[in-house]
Amino acid sequence: MSKHLTMEELDAQELKAAAKITAVRVYEAPLRIWHWVNAFAILTLCLSGYFIGSPLPTQPGEASANYLMGYIRFAHFAAAMVFTVGFIGRMYWAMVGNHHARQLFILPFWSGHWWAEVFRELRWYLFIEKEPKKYVGHNPLAQLAMFFFIVLGSLFMIATGMALYGEGLMQDHWIAKLFGWVIPLFGQSQDVHTWHHMGMWIFIVFTMIHIYVAVREDIMSRQSIVSTMISGVRTFKDDRLD
Repeated sequence: MSKHLTMEELDAQELKAAAKITAVRVYEAPLRIWHWVNAFAILTLCLSGYFIGSPLPTQPGEASANYLMGYIRFAHFAAAMVFTVGFIGRMYWAMVGNHHARQLFILPFWSGHWWAEVFRELRWYLFIEKEPKKYVGHNPLAQLAMFFFIVLGSLFMIATGMALYGEGLMQDHWIAKLFGWVIPLFGQSQDVHTWHHMGMWIFIVFTMIHIYVAVREDIMSRQSIVSTMISGVRTFKDDRLD
């Protein structure tokens, strides 16, 4: 009977293989496609969301001849649908993809070793640790951050955004029925607007940190980061196992 391996044991096996070949395939094509589509969707949502929250004060010409804010709202709604469908697809791939695809959704909260690695990575990012460790998939701190900001954050933004979108639809529309409970939960529509807008700024800050960390790791760590999300292959700068 075959032994069921944990993610940490699978990563250890892949690290041993990586020590011999200095590269290992990590992220499958659907996951990489989702990553970049999601990135462009978030960019569109943040840009259009900013102008929805802070509309342009005036436009030249007759009001009837200008539909700029309408186009901005359409871009926001279209990107929101892409973002939502992409998130559903990402959840599906977490079930059918390799074990790296599940890292964003399944965290080993019960593992003391995992938490020790989280704090070690935090010390590395704070320039306290002198040398980074190498990981086949996400490092533990990245796992934790992705879970809260990408998984829980996406669910929050989808729920609040769809609730606001459902306000403009008929009451018997499926979106209004599915997300109509959100507005009473927060109190009123403007409260949902405020929390949704705050969520946008949190996503912006997280994206800035994410890009900084990815570029920093590509330069300073012992494994590829940015190119891995393009090719799916993680390459290593040395052959040590830790």
